[in-house]
Amino acid sequence: MSSEDPTLERHFRGHRDVVTALDFSPNGKQLVSSSLDHTVMVWNFKQQIRAYRFVGHSDSVYDVCFSPSGNLMASASRDRTVRLWVTNIRGDSTEFRAHHASVRSVSFSPDGQRLVTGSDDKTIKIWKVHNHKFECSLPTHTNWVRCVRFSPDGRMLVSCADDKTVKLHDVQSASTLHTFPELKGSTTRVAFHPSGTCIATAGSDSSVRIYDIRTRKLLQHYVAHSGPVHDLSFHPSGHLLLTSSADGTLKLLDLLEGRPIYTLHGHQGPVTCCGFASNGEYFASGGNDKQVMVWKTNFEPVDQCESLDVTQDVSHRQPLDVTVSVPDDSSEEEEEVTTVESRAGVQGRSHSSDVNGNQKSGGGSQEDNTATLQQMQSSLQHIITQLDTLTQTVVILEQRLSLAENKISDLANNKQFVHQGFSLFGPSKQEVEQIATGGGFQHQTVSQKGSIFGSNSQRVIQKGGTKQIVTGK
Repeated sequence: MSSEDPTLERHFRGHRDVVTALDFSPNGKQLVSSSLDHTVMVWNFKQQIRAYRFVGHSDSVYDVCFSPSGNLMASASRDRTVRLWVTNIRGDSTEFRAHHASVRSVSFSPDGQRLVTGSDDKTIKIWKVHNHKFECSLPTHTNWVRCVRFSPDGRMLVSCADDKTVKLHDVQSASTLHTFPELKGSTTRVAFHPSGTCIATAGSDSSVRIYDIRTRKLLQHYVAHSGPVHDLSFHPSGHLLLTSSADGTLKLLDLLEGRPIYTLHGHQGPVTCCGFASNGEYFASGGNDKQVMVWKTNFEPVDQCESLDVTQDVSHRQPLDVTVSVPDDSSEEEEEVTTVESRAGVQGRSHSSDVNGNQKSGGGSQEDNTATLQQMQSSLQHIITQLDTLTQTVVILEQRLSLAENKISDLANNKQFVHQGFSLFGPSKQEVEQIATGGGFQHQTVSQKGSIFGSNSQRVIQKGGTKQIVTGK
């Protein structure tokens, strides 16, 4: 391997499931990644600065990106929402109830004023970032929308879906300009060439295609991988294309020569995502092995981007295969990570530190102590709430006890009715009334009606069971 070949600079361990997407910050000092573990992680290239794990989604996160200013991040999730994160460790975020199904794709416009999302509900939606308002919808696909991206000038969108089509849209009129059919399989990712004149597609049929959007014709066709292509990214110069595949490799395609020039091995299993930094000096990859790898291109810098005007079919060309092997570092420990939790529409934790690449290393002890204090405050608030509930329950029980005492008092004055039915002497009815009075006396009145002997009444006054006075009527 020559000194000009790509080299592995760093690899990050921290995700607990498949890495689904990644993006470099505009200043190139950070990298953000999303995962099926429901989290978004921000990695800092300065080794003394720890990584940050943003927790807010309730399901897998499929896509993530930085805003052009680097002050915001957007993430799309299977929980049907999009979150707009402020790049600090307070956990400030805004939740978009964006779609009726999983959101597969999210991307900022070049000026950072708009956000576009694609979903399994078959729609593409555009949102205004500053007021978090819905702008318009493009229900043009007939199956799950896998990816949607803005053009470099922000005037167009390109999208792909499981309906085996790639569509070009006009943002201003919210209309579809052209449909590129993908006959051999569905497209998983799309990207605009930096010049804005071409688009590249990654296919489930292991192929990569490049179309000219001016002539609407196929420019180049590559079959460089032996498995489905999951992601792709143009180098800022426009001369190179990076691809990642289920075959476990990354490929660098030279678009001017029309052939693959590097095959990079590093991940254990499928490579799910990849991307260049804005200056082209580094690129990154993520995979099923839960790792994020950062590579140095070692290419000479290019000052300007040129349009791709080479028209050729390179599907049968033999690649110049230079393999960069990476040793298995399974024993290496995970990065030190600070977890940042957030709730939609609510300002998060009150940390004052940010996570940009210029911050000073503090070892993380202050953040950990603050997080512990906040957990204790949350637990205390929960206990107070439970005590309030218990107090209300006791009040209700006291009220019920008072009612029971009143009923017992009323039972001291009671009345019995005994209906004896029909007898030899005819129907009769006996009424017994007992009244407790003061001084230990108890009055009992027995009345009998309807018998052959007529009606009669007896009153018995008794005290202590020793003295009776009986009167009759």
